[in-house]
Amino acid sequence: FKVKDLIRIDGYFKGNILTDGKVLVGRSGVVETDIRAGVVVVGGEVRGSIHAERRVTLLSTCKLYGDVVTKSLVIEEGVVFEGRCTINR
Repeated sequence: FKVKDLIRIDGYFKGNILTDGKVLVGRSGVVETDIRAGVVVVGGEVRGSIHAERRVTLLSTCKLYGDVVTKSLVIEEGVVFEGRCTINR
């Protein structure tokens, strides 16, 4: 799935996401995917890897089962994160 700017997912999605913009996974979002984006914000559940050029924000309701590669990572209290994180400067 290629998007030019912004995509928000509030339901179930399976597949790959590619965008230079922003990916928002809402509280009710459940995705089985590999995400490549500029910015990623997760409030729901992600099973797969996230590669963000600028920033990844994991909100308190987030469950992430996969690896993260990014320049900046913000994790709120309460997040479930099972995977590895690589910070690229």
